[in-house]
Amino acid sequence: MPSKALILVDFENEWIDENSDYYIGDVSKLIENTNRLIDFCRGQAYKIIFIAHVEADSDGAFAPGSKNVAIIEGLDKLEGDVVIEKNKISPFYNTSLEDELAGIDSIVVAGILTNLCVRSTVQDAYDRDFDITVVTDCCQALDQQIHDFTLRDLKETREEVQLVRVEEFVQ
Repeated sequence: MPSKALILVDFENEWIDENSDYYIGDVSKLIENTNRLIDFCRGQAYKIIFIAHVEADSDGAFAPGSKNVAIIEGLDKLEGDVVIEKNKISPFYNTSLEDELAGIDSIVVAGILTNLCVRSTVQDAYDRDFDITVVTDCCQALDQQIHDFTLRDLKETREEVQLVRVEEFVQ
């Protein structure tokens, strides 16, 4: 059983749909970095967990069954990877994430949006005493200033959280 997990938060088509109010722009470098992270973690026998935000009462953004809640096609997702749907900011709220993390003490987090669901994942994991690493260039916010502020604030308020770039992590 793996003792480490990679949690990939909200890598969904909604963020890359140019017609969406949630469009975050070009994610090609984010996807390239994240695939490098996924490949490394697979090679180290990490449990791979994808989180998908789905709003059950919506027929617009994040609507159940829509193509926009699907995992971004360019990501190296495999059939055996765990996919957990959430409907709140935290993937720990009312989901099976804690059960999936049973026996795991160390998590690596990447995802979209740095300042919302990624941050919430880190905060809630921190409160559950996980060792946490955030791979900063495998996360994205609406803009660089928000991204940088969120990471700086996480580090200042939870100094045990490790912040690294993918290049550092895979060495």
